[in-house]
Amino acid sequence: MSEQLRTISPIDGAVVVERPCTTSAELDTVLDRARHAQAAWRGFPIAERAELLGRAVDAFVSERDRIACEITLQMGRPIAHSPGEVRGFEERARFMIGIAADALADVPAPNPMPGFTRFIRREPLGTVLVISPWNYPYLTAVNSIVPALMAGNAVVLKPSSQTPLSAERMANAFRAGGLPEGLFQYVYLDHAATDGAVRDPRVDFVAFTGSVAGGHTVQQVAAEQFTGVGLELGGKDPAYVRPDADLDHAVANLVDGAFYNAGQSCCGIEYIYSRHSLVRTLFKGAVSAAAEHKAG
Repeated sequence: MSEQLRTISPIDGAVVVERPCTTSAELDTVLDRARHAQAAWRGFPIAERAELLGRAVDAFVSERDRIACEITLQMGRPIAHSPGEVRGFEERARFMIGIAADALADVPAPNPMPGFTRFIRREPLGTVLVISPWNYPYLTAVNSIVPALMAGNAVVLKPSSQTPLSAERMANAFRAGGLPEGLFQYVYLDHAATDGAVRDPRVDFVAFTGSVAGGHTVQQVAAEQFTGVGLELGGKDPAYVRPDADLDHAVANLVDGAFYNAGQSCCGIEYIYSRHSLVRTLFKGAVSAAAEHKAG
Protein backbone atom coordinates (compact mmCIF):
# COMPACT_ATOMS: atom_id res chain seq x y z
CA MET A 1 0.00 0.00 0.00
CA SER A 2 1.18 3.54 -0.71
CA GLU A 3 2.41 5.26 2.45
CA GLN A 4 1.04 8.76 1.87
CA LEU A 5 -2.29 10.15 0.74
CA ARG A 6 -2.00 13.46 -1.10
CA THR A 7 -4.99 15.47 -2.29
CA ILE A 8 -4.32 17.81 -5.22
CA SER A 9 -6.87 20.55 -5.82
CA PRO A 10 -8.19 20.64 -9.40
CA ILE A 11 -8.56 24.39 -9.00
CA ASP A 12 -4.86 25.25 -9.11
CA GLY A 13 -2.90 22.02 -8.65
CA ALA A 14 -1.98 22.89 -5.06
CA VAL A 15 -1.69 20.25 -2.36
CA VAL A 16 -4.76 20.60 -0.14
CA VAL A 17 -3.98 17.91 2.40
CA GLU A 18 -1.52 15.11 3.05
CA ARG A 19 -2.18 12.21 5.39
CA PRO A 20 -0.40 8.95 6.17
CA CYS A 21 -2.27 5.94 4.82
CA THR A 22 -3.71 3.50 7.32
CA THR A 23 -1.36 0.58 7.87
CA SER A 24 -2.43 -3.05 8.10
CA ALA A 25 -1.81 -3.00 11.84
CA GLU A 26 -3.86 0.18 12.25
CA LEU A 27 -6.73 -1.30 10.22
CA ASP A 28 -6.63 -4.35 12.46
CA THR A 29 -6.98 -2.11 15.51
CA VAL A 30 -9.81 -0.11 13.90
CA LEU A 31 -11.85 -3.24 13.15
CA ASP A 32 -11.31 -4.68 16.62
CA ARG A 33 -12.32 -1.37 18.19
CA ALA A 34 -15.43 -1.20 16.00
CA ARG A 35 -16.52 -4.69 17.01
CA HIS A 36 -16.07 -3.89 20.68
CA ALA A 37 -17.96 -0.59 20.41
CA GLN A 38 -20.81 -2.16 18.45
CA ALA A 39 -21.35 -4.85 21.07
CA ALA A 40 -22.32 -2.13 23.54
CA TRP A 41 -24.07 0.18 21.05
CA ARG A 42 -26.57 -2.46 19.97
CA GLY A 43 -28.01 -2.33 23.49
CA PHE A 44 -28.69 1.42 23.36
CA PRO A 45 -32.39 2.29 23.01
CA ILE A 46 -33.23 3.79 19.64
CA ALA A 47 -34.32 7.04 21.29
CA GLU A 48 -30.89 7.40 22.87
CA ARG A 49 -29.15 6.67 19.57
CA ALA A 50 -31.33 9.34 17.94
CA GLU A 51 -30.46 11.90 20.59
CA LEU A 52 -26.71 11.37 20.21
CA LEU A 53 -26.84 11.43 16.41
CA GLY A 54 -28.99 14.55 16.51
CA ARG A 55 -26.31 16.28 18.56
CA ALA A 56 -23.72 15.15 16.03
CA VAL A 57 -25.71 16.73 13.22
CA ASP A 58 -25.90 19.95 15.22
CA ALA A 59 -22.13 19.93 15.61
CA PHE A 60 -21.64 19.24 11.91
CA VAL A 61 -23.90 22.07 10.80
CA SER A 62 -22.11 24.52 13.12
CA GLU A 63 -19.05 24.09 10.86
CA ARG A 64 -21.00 24.60 7.63
CA ASP A 65 -18.91 27.43 6.20
CA ARG A 66 -15.60 25.69 6.78
CA ILE A 67 -16.92 22.41 5.42
CA ALA A 68 -18.32 24.03 2.27
CA CYS A 69 -15.00 25.73 1.55
CA GLU A 70 -13.11 22.47 2.06
CA ILE A 71 -15.37 20.63 -0.38
CA THR A 72 -14.56 23.15 -3.10
CA LEU A 73 -10.82 23.11 -2.41
CA GLN A 74 -10.66 19.33 -2.48
CA MET A 75 -12.78 18.43 -5.50
CA GLY A 76 -13.28 21.66 -7.40
CA ARG A 77 -16.99 22.28 -7.08
CA PRO A 78 -18.09 25.90 -7.59
CA ILE A 79 -18.26 27.47 -4.14
CA ALA A 80 -21.84 28.60 -4.80
CA HIS A 81 -22.92 24.93 -4.84
CA SER A 82 -20.98 23.60 -1.85
CA PRO A 83 -23.25 24.89 0.96
CA GLY A 84 -26.08 22.91 -0.62
CA GLU A 85 -24.35 19.65 0.20
CA VAL A 86 -24.07 20.64 3.86
CA ARG A 87 -27.79 21.41 3.89
CA GLY A 88 -28.51 18.13 2.15
CA PHE A 89 -26.47 16.21 4.71
CA GLU A 90 -28.44 17.80 7.52
CA GLU A 91 -31.83 17.23 5.89
CA ARG A 92 -31.18 13.58 5.10
CA ALA A 93 -29.61 12.83 8.46
CA ARG A 94 -32.46 14.37 10.45
CA PHE A 95 -35.06 12.63 8.29
CA MET A 96 -33.47 9.21 8.73
CA ILE A 97 -32.99 9.73 12.45
CA GLY A 98 -36.64 10.73 12.73
CA ILE A 99 -38.07 7.67 10.99
CA ALA A 100 -35.71 5.11 12.54
CA ALA A 101 -38.00 4.08 15.40
CA ASP A 102 -40.80 3.12 13.02
CA ALA A 103 -38.47 1.64 10.41
CA LEU A 104 -36.74 -0.59 12.96
CA ALA A 105 -39.83 -1.62 14.93
CA ASP A 106 -40.81 -5.26 15.17
CA VAL A 107 -43.01 -6.46 12.33
CA PRO A 108 -46.03 -8.50 13.52
CA ALA A 109 -46.52 -11.89 11.90
CA PRO A 110 -49.62 -14.12 11.83
CA ASN A 111 -50.11 -16.25 14.95
CA PRO A 112 -51.27 -19.71 13.91
CA MET A 113 -51.23 -21.10 17.47
CA PRO A 114 -52.74 -19.69 20.67
CA GLY A 115 -50.24 -18.64 23.29
CA PHE A 116 -47.53 -17.67 20.81
CA THR A 117 -46.54 -14.22 19.56
CA ARG A 118 -44.75 -14.21 16.23
CA PHE A 119 -42.83 -11.23 14.89
CA ILE A 120 -39.85 -10.25 12.75
CA ARG A 121 -37.13 -8.32 14.54
CA ARG A 122 -34.43 -6.34 12.76
CA GLU A 123 -31.04 -6.99 14.33
CA PRO A 124 -27.84 -5.02 13.66
CA LEU A 125 -25.29 -6.68 11.41
CA GLY A 126 -22.14 -5.59 13.21
CA THR A 127 -19.57 -3.43 11.40
CA VAL A 128 -20.46 -1.60 8.19
CA LEU A 129 -17.69 -0.47 5.85
CA VAL A 130 -18.77 2.63 3.92
CA ILE A 131 -16.77 3.48 0.78
CA SER A 132 -17.73 6.97 -0.38
CA PRO A 133 -16.98 8.90 -3.61
CA TRP A 134 -15.45 12.32 -4.12
CA ASN A 135 -18.18 14.12 -6.05
CA TYR A 136 -20.63 14.23 -3.10
CA PRO A 137 -18.53 13.07 -0.15
CA TYR A 138 -21.14 13.94 2.47
CA LEU A 139 -24.43 13.56 0.65
CA THR A 140 -23.69 9.98 -0.46
CA ALA A 141 -22.00 8.83 2.75
CA VAL A 142 -24.82 10.01 5.01
CA ASN A 143 -27.22 7.66 3.21
CA SER A 144 -25.33 4.69 4.66
CA ILE A 145 -23.72 6.04 7.83
CA VAL A 146 -26.78 7.33 9.65
CA PRO A 147 -29.05 4.31 8.97
CA ALA A 148 -26.23 1.94 9.95
CA LEU A 149 -25.63 3.73 13.24
CA MET A 150 -29.32 4.08 14.03
CA ALA A 151 -29.76 0.34 13.43
CA GLY A 152 -27.11 -0.45 16.05
CA ASN A 153 -24.06 -0.99 13.86
CA ALA A 154 -20.54 0.39 14.00
CA VAL A 155 -19.25 2.24 10.93
CA VAL A 156 -15.81 2.43 9.33
CA LEU A 157 -15.64 5.05 6.57
CA LYS A 158 -13.15 4.84 3.72
CA PRO A 159 -13.40 8.24 1.96
CA SER A 160 -12.11 9.04 -1.49
CA SER A 161 -8.49 10.14 -1.55
CA GLN A 162 -9.74 13.33 -3.22
CA THR A 163 -11.94 14.26 -0.24
CA PRO A 164 -10.29 12.90 2.92
CA LEU A 165 -11.29 15.84 5.09
CA SER A 166 -14.92 14.76 4.82
CA ALA A 167 -14.16 11.76 7.05
CA GLU A 168 -12.38 13.92 9.59
CA ARG A 169 -15.21 16.44 9.79
CA MET A 170 -17.79 13.71 10.32
CA ALA A 171 -15.63 12.07 12.97
CA ASN A 172 -15.35 15.41 14.79
CA ALA A 173 -19.11 15.84 14.68
CA PHE A 174 -19.83 12.35 16.02
CA ARG A 175 -17.30 12.88 18.78
CA ALA A 176 -18.91 16.21 19.70
CA GLY A 177 -22.30 14.53 19.69
CA GLY A 178 -21.13 12.06 22.32
CA LEU A 179 -21.06 8.83 20.32
CA PRO A 180 -19.09 6.08 22.07
CA GLU A 181 -15.44 5.78 21.12
CA GLY A 182 -14.80 3.42 18.23
CA LEU A 183 -18.35 3.47 16.93
CA PHE A 184 -17.49 5.69 13.95
CA GLN A 185 -13.96 5.54 12.55
CA TYR A 186 -12.29 6.30 9.24
CA VAL A 187 -9.35 4.86 7.33
CA TYR A 188 -7.23 6.06 4.42
CA LEU A 189 -6.69 3.12 2.06
CA ASP A 190 -5.56 2.55 -1.51
CA HIS A 191 -7.39 0.08 -3.77
CA ALA A 192 -5.42 -2.99 -2.68
CA ALA A 193 -5.85 -2.23 1.02
CA THR A 194 -9.56 -1.54 0.47
CA ASP A 195 -9.91 -5.00 -1.04
CA GLY A 196 -8.33 -6.39 2.11
CA ALA A 197 -10.80 -4.50 4.30
CA VAL A 198 -13.77 -5.75 2.27
CA ARG A 199 -12.40 -9.30 2.56
CA ASP A 200 -11.90 -9.08 6.35
CA PRO A 201 -14.40 -11.29 8.24
CA ARG A 202 -14.88 -8.55 10.83
CA VAL A 203 -16.67 -6.46 8.16
CA ASP A 204 -20.31 -7.52 8.06
CA PHE A 205 -21.63 -5.27 5.29
CA VAL A 206 -20.15 -2.99 2.63
CA ALA A 207 -21.92 0.13 1.31
CA PHE A 208 -20.16 1.32 -1.84
CA THR A 209 -20.86 4.36 -4.00
CA GLY A 210 -18.71 4.73 -7.09
CA SER A 211 -17.92 3.40 -10.52
CA VAL A 212 -19.28 0.26 -12.14
CA ALA A 213 -15.75 -1.17 -12.28
CA GLY A 214 -15.27 -0.48 -8.59
CA GLY A 215 -18.62 -2.07 -7.82
CA HIS A 216 -17.62 -5.23 -9.68
CA THR A 217 -14.46 -5.49 -7.59
CA VAL A 218 -16.29 -4.95 -4.29
CA GLN A 219 -18.90 -7.54 -5.22
CA GLN A 220 -16.29 -10.14 -6.20
CA VAL A 221 -14.19 -9.66 -3.08
CA ALA A 222 -17.17 -9.56 -0.71
CA ALA A 223 -18.53 -12.77 -2.23
CA GLU A 224 -15.55 -14.65 -0.86
CA GLN A 225 -16.93 -14.13 2.66
CA PHE A 226 -20.61 -13.96 1.64
CA THR A 227 -20.55 -10.39 2.95
CA GLY A 228 -23.62 -8.34 2.09
CA VAL A 229 -23.12 -5.33 -0.16
CA GLY A 230 -25.05 -2.25 -1.24
CA LEU A 231 -23.87 -0.76 -4.52
CA GLU A 232 -24.75 2.64 -5.95
CA LEU A 233 -22.95 2.80 -9.28
CA GLY A 234 -22.50 5.35 -12.05
CA GLY A 235 -24.42 5.48 -15.30
CA LYS A 236 -25.54 7.65 -18.18
CA ASP A 237 -28.51 9.92 -17.70
CA PRO A 238 -30.58 10.95 -20.71
CA ALA A 239 -33.40 13.46 -20.84
CA TYR A 240 -36.35 13.41 -23.22
CA VAL A 241 -38.05 16.60 -24.43
CA ARG A 242 -41.60 16.04 -25.63
CA PRO A 243 -42.99 18.04 -28.54
CA ASP A 244 -45.51 19.75 -26.25
CA ALA A 245 -42.91 20.77 -23.62
CA ASP A 246 -42.28 24.34 -22.52
CA LEU A 247 -38.95 24.65 -24.33
CA ASP A 248 -37.62 27.61 -22.34
CA HIS A 249 -38.28 25.72 -19.12
CA ALA A 250 -36.80 22.52 -20.54
CA VAL A 251 -33.61 24.18 -21.76
CA ALA A 252 -32.99 25.97 -18.47
CA ASN A 253 -33.35 22.77 -16.47
CA LEU A 254 -31.40 20.58 -18.89
CA VAL A 255 -28.43 22.92 -18.94
CA ASP A 256 -28.53 23.26 -15.17
CA GLY A 257 -28.64 19.46 -14.93
CA ALA A 258 -25.56 19.20 -17.10
CA PHE A 259 -23.51 21.94 -15.44
CA TYR A 260 -24.49 21.61 -11.78
CA ASN A 261 -21.60 20.59 -9.54
CA ALA A 262 -19.32 21.25 -12.52
CA GLY A 263 -20.98 18.31 -14.23
CA GLN A 264 -19.69 15.94 -11.53
CA SER A 265 -23.03 14.36 -10.66
CA CYS A 266 -24.11 10.76 -10.93
CA CYS A 267 -27.41 11.99 -12.37
CA GLY A 268 -25.98 14.76 -14.55
CA ILE A 269 -27.64 15.20 -17.94
CA GLU A 270 -25.41 13.71 -20.66
CA TYR A 271 -27.84 12.97 -23.50
CA ILE A 272 -30.94 14.77 -24.73
CA TYR A 273 -33.49 13.08 -26.97
CA SER A 274 -36.21 14.92 -28.83
CA ARG A 275 -38.09 15.20 -32.11
CA HIS A 276 -35.93 16.26 -35.03
CA SER A 277 -38.06 19.35 -35.52
CA LEU A 278 -37.07 20.64 -32.07
CA VAL A 279 -33.35 19.97 -32.22
CA ARG A 280 -32.28 23.31 -33.68
CA THR A 281 -34.35 25.28 -31.15
CA LEU A 282 -33.03 23.19 -28.26
CA PHE A 283 -29.47 23.52 -29.51
CA LYS A 284 -29.64 27.31 -29.78
CA GLY A 285 -31.28 27.59 -26.38
CA ALA A 286 -28.67 25.33 -24.75
CA VAL A 287 -25.78 27.32 -26.25
CA SER A 288 -27.31 30.56 -24.97
CA ALA A 289 -27.96 29.14 -21.48
CA ALA A 290 -24.49 27.59 -21.28
CA ALA A 291 -22.90 30.92 -22.10
CA GLU A 292 -24.37 32.33 -18.90
CA HIS A 293 -22.36 29.89 -16.74
CA LYS A 294 -19.08 31.35 -15.54
CA ALA A 295 -16.07 29.31 -14.44
CA GLY A 296 -15.60 29.41 -10.67
